[in-house]
Amino acid sequence: MNKNLLLLLPALLLATATRACDICGCFMGITPYDNQSGFSLMHRYRVFNGYQSYGQYPKFFPVGAHPLVSRPLNQVDAGFRHSHKGDPNDYEIFRVVELRGKYFLSKRLELNAFVPYVMNSARANGATLNLAGVGDATVFAGYHLIRNIETAGVQSRLIVGGGAKLPTGSYQRRSPDGRRYPALNQPGTGTTDGFIYANYIGSFRNLGLSLNSSYRRATRNSVQESLAPSTTTFANLFYRVALGTNWQVYPSAQFFYEKTRGETFEGRFTGEHAMNNALLGPGLDVYYKNFSLNTSFQLPVYTAPTDHPASAGRMVVALGYSFNQSKYLLK
Repeated sequence: MNKNLLLLLPALLLATATRACDICGCFMGITPYDNQSGFSLMHRYRVFNGYQSYGQYPKFFPVGAHPLVSRPLNQVDAGFRHSHKGDPNDYEIFRVVELRGKYFLSKRLELNAFVPYVMNSARANGATLNLAGVGDATVFAGYHLIRNIETAGVQSRLIVGGGAKLPTGSYQRRSPDGRRYPALNQPGTGTTDGFIYANYIGSFRNLGLSLNSSYRRATRNSVQESLAPSTTTFANLFYRVALGTNWQVYPSAQFFYEKTRGETFEGRFTGEHAMNNALLGPGLDVYYKNFSLNTSFQLPVYTAPTDHPASAGRMVVALGYSFNQSKYLLK
């Protein structure tokens, strides 16, 4: 529910909507070209719907919502107010189309950059708000402390790194009468976030496990808004299936956990949009030569009590291309 919480893929970390899960781009496992430079285009869909206190169950596709894009973009219904009165049709949806690039300076040092286009939607009390625009870019580096990937049988990799989310997105969108739209729905946050992460991947023959954890802190923006420190953890149990010479398929079970105390104002916790959620679901990655298709779908298995719409799940689809990199700038 917090767009700053973006981290790790088939997360992906990290829009003030769940970015924490989308920072690290290497945790899909010891797979073809996971140690090669490349680029990808990713679409993320995250939805919150249903009020726990009213006994409502969250819907992954709420009535009137669209999973790919919000239509029409950059439009608000008259009288929209971000207040919650138990309407089961209320929802908060965060969509991101993100261009990702990864470049290996050496066999052990990688640089990453993500540029997102954000499409946020909210419905409250019968009115709808759709805002879209370039979001906050992310840059980070990872160092491969353990790189045991060129052996048969047991393989392992440990990556540690860190970086920053930069305030490149707009966070001051206003209505024609001058009223600022809610911070949660703005394409950007106006804050600079620093984060660190660790990613371990191990496999034995065709069976593998990836574990990824991150910690993030944010500065305040010009109107003294920020996000409390946040943590995310991602686990991915996968199995390799080889189909001929060029095709490989990786079905997986994926677990995602996120926690933050929510928004802050002038350094004080407001309690707004606090997150304590766990999600679980399947994934499927397909590799053909240098091309990849990564998918995941997760539904909530635990949601801490909240008076906001509850977590209803997330979905990720990514297309990528990796280069046959054999030379590096650094040795």
